[in-house]
Amino acid sequence: MTASAGAKPVTAGLSRHIEAFLEMLAAERGAARNTLAAYQADLLDFAGFATARGVGLAAADGALLRAWLAGLAAQGLAARTQARRLSAIRQFHQFLLREGVRADDPSELLEAPRLPQSLPKALREEEVEALITAAATLPGKRGPLAAAAVEMLYCSGLRVSELVSLPAAALRPGAPLIAVRGKGGRERLVPVSERARELALAARPEDKGKPSRFLFPSRGAAGHVTRQALNLILKEVALAAGIDPGRVSPHVLRHSFASHLLQRGADLRSLQVLLGHADIGTTHIYTKVLEERLRALVAEHHPLSRASPVP
Repeated sequence: MTASAGAKPVTAGLSRHIEAFLEMLAAERGAARNTLAAYQADLLDFAGFATARGVGLAAADGALLRAWLAGLAAQGLAARTQARRLSAIRQFHQFLLREGVRADDPSELLEAPRLPQSLPKALREEEVEALITAAATLPGKRGPLAAAAVEMLYCSGLRVSELVSLPAAALRPGAPLIAVRGKGGRERLVPVSERARELALAARPEDKGKPSRFLFPSRGAAGHVTRQALNLILKEVALAAGIDPGRVSPHVLRHSFASHLLQRGADLRSLQVLLGHADIGTTHIYTKVLEERLRALVAEHHPLSRASPVP
């Protein structure tokens, strides 16, 4: 589900402060439904922790927040999960401060967990070609859908939520670019190859009755193919291509799109626009992929890297 200013959080049974915070995120920041659900879960976790210690959600102090964070670490939660929950708590207390519910922000001095530097896991170009070839071999309706999904994700760098929610009218005849609404409701133009366009249109089932408004329709509640269903199809494609399914996902194809463009000379600013990153710092991680590739290239091919050490 892409971000939408009309997205509504599920607020039944929530405290009025959490409910107001989620409504602000939806109305003012255009937060996606998945984002709202994640914030809600994180805040409810902290609310339960505070209530068990006899403290109201809006009355927590720094000591209670530090105890909660220490508990997350003790549970063995990954550093990124801890950081995400801390971010939710910080934004919540900043909201309470702005709204005059509190006179201070007890999360201001909390230290974030140290995050490991992680590199995007890109496939090799020949592996992507193998996926494209294998996708069409899937039986039944999955073949055309798989072929279209692999092509669209790799040629455009779309997020999976952006792909599955594309409207049926997105692919206009003769238009090499399509408009995509991404995170925060931000709209951008992304390229679509002619082959990807043809495969996407071929994957659409024949309309019987009322035409679907989505490019990849489904009879499910969402009205379109879900992210989970598409991910499972890509795992099947990976098996058909002889690639470890654990290495293939919609997100990996997006990373591959970005990494391969950078390797072939694309600049970071253009890559930022294509990926829909609000901050170029997010895009900058792809330079690490290029650095690793160049280092490996020198280690493998430079004559001095294999020379015997001087006695």
